Amino acid sequence: MIARFLTWLGSSLREFVASLGYGTRTFFAVLRASGGLLRRPGLVSTQVHFIGNHSLVIIAVSGLFVGFVLGLQGYYTLNRYGSEQALGLLVALSLTRELGPVVTALLFAGRAGTSLTAEIGLMKAGEQLAAMEMMAVDPIQRVLAPRFWAGVIAMPVLAAIFSAVGIFGGYVVGVQLIGVDSGAFWSQMQDGVDVWKDIGNGVLKSLVFGIAVTFIALYQGYEAKPTPEGVSRATTRTVVIGSLTVLGLDFLLTALMFNQ
Repeated sequence: MIARFLTWLGSSLREFVASLGYGTRTFFAVLRASGGLLRRPGLVSTQVHFIGNHSLVIIAVSGLFVGFVLGLQGYYTLNRYGSEQALGLLVALSLTRELGPVVTALLFAGRAGTSLTAEIGLMKAGEQLAAMEMMAVDPIQRVLAPRFWAGVIAMPVLAAIFSAVGIFGGYVVGVQLIGVDSGAFWSQMQDGVDVWKDIGNGVLKSLVFGIAVTFIALYQGYEAKPTPEGVSRATTRTVVIGSLTVLGLDFLLTALMFNQ
């Protein structure tokens, strides 16, 4: 029993290390192949439209309802201490620092990440990637690199939209429905939110999340087994690995950015 467990553990560790090494090599291959995109920027802009516009509705609606909830819960909490005028500051900091980048990345992994994995997995199953190699076309440069940079560009924009719509949702609930003073709502937010420390770090977070989630989605599709079952498992791994990676990176980045 112990010998069987040790055998399984060793095999799993070996597969993990091999996959990690191959993933790192693929990541640097994508970066090396990115130089050719300067001659064909249309490849990136098309993918930005596909990834960003198709994810915009779910991002905006989710941000609105998150703002609603923050407005309600924030008011009930602050009202205990007579500080309900700071509701705007609470909503803005919660969204720009944490909820905006993190929730957007999780939704991005579930919507755009699975789409990228399934698309590339089906291209591999249909031998389209192999056909590109036969025609001396590098599939990493033609398929992976444009989608990678499109995800990196789209993610911070979507996170900013999520935060902006969430702040509006907090304003609707806090000011229009509950009755918090509008001037205090906005003035507290303007005085307490720092452009570089709060908003800038939130943008940096979303950029890191975009790199991680997009590459995970591309790698899972590129390495998927060329069968329907293989593509479905790769899509599932994209959501699981991408979500866990976002949460882990969020802890590390928060500890580094906001430790003062």
